[in-house]
Amino acid sequence: MVQTGLHHVTAFSGPALRNLDFHTRVLGLRLVKKTVNFDDPGTYHLYYGDAAGRPGTILTFFPIEHAAPGRVGIGETQETAFRVPRASIGWWTHRFIEKGVAHEPLVQVFGAPTLRFRDPDGMMLALVGVDVGDAEGWASSEVPAEHAIRGLHGVTLLLDRAEPTAAILTEVLGLQEVGREGSLIRFAGSAELGGLVTLRAVGGFLPGRPGAGSVHHIAFRAADDAAQAAMGQALAARGLHVTEQSDRQYFRSVYFREPGGVLFEIATDAPGFAVDEPIEALGQALKLPAGLEPHRAEIEAVLPKVA
Repeated sequence: MVQTGLHHVTAFSGPALRNLDFHTRVLGLRLVKKTVNFDDPGTYHLYYGDAAGRPGTILTFFPIEHAAPGRVGIGETQETAFRVPRASIGWWTHRFIEKGVAHEPLVQVFGAPTLRFRDPDGMMLALVGVDVGDAEGWASSEVPAEHAIRGLHGVTLLLDRAEPTAAILTEVLGLQEVGREGSLIRFAGSAELGGLVTLRAVGGFLPGRPGAGSVHHIAFRAADDAAQAAMGQALAARGLHVTEQSDRQYFRSVYFREPGGVLFEIATDAPGFAVDEPIEALGQALKLPAGLEPHRAEIEAVLPKVA
């Protein structure tokens, strides 16, 4: 069965070491790849995910040491949510209190307990309690496997109008509408992890401002190059500009700005994060694409030191 839904979410952050500490130690995610922004090699690109770095589990960051804070607004991702076992929400609430993580009271969203919180850069995140079956998550030094984040739950997009974006989700990206709640319209793909996109139309709100804590783009899954090309052709037929394919080493990407202003990527599932280091060693070494490898010494000299 073709898996449709989110491949990853990419955001901006402040200092790399603070970002790494929060997402690996406090949230217990695995650092599955430590590389650089291929378009700006003096900046890290840090990928966090589950034990194997599967599509639908990945949150990535471009850390910029002195980045100004972003502002969420129209044409941006308002919230990025992770899945945790339903019975673990209480454990996470206590953990956030213990660690001083800014969080909101527990609410029910589409029938699921939802714990909203912010990372050190103010990025709006959430943990959503779901039935996860017997599968355990990545066991980190502080988060036991039974309570671990399993992957992405979905994203909420803040829009002026929902209908044009909804058409792209359903007619091109393989999602379908599954529910409405207040001002929210929810769409689901076939993938269990990262399968949900929720639209919130607010009309007349201020546009977003990129910066630390804001999402740069969200990526949707394509099984292979042919599936990606078919989506690109469908988008072009609707008058949307789609970029040429870029090789991101761990997936191949095309980008377009959907009608609501959010930057969307379509990323192939293959080849995955184990293409240049074994699964057991993911995230340990700085990995560079072949074109940047001759410049490793200069790149390492300007990157801030992280573990």
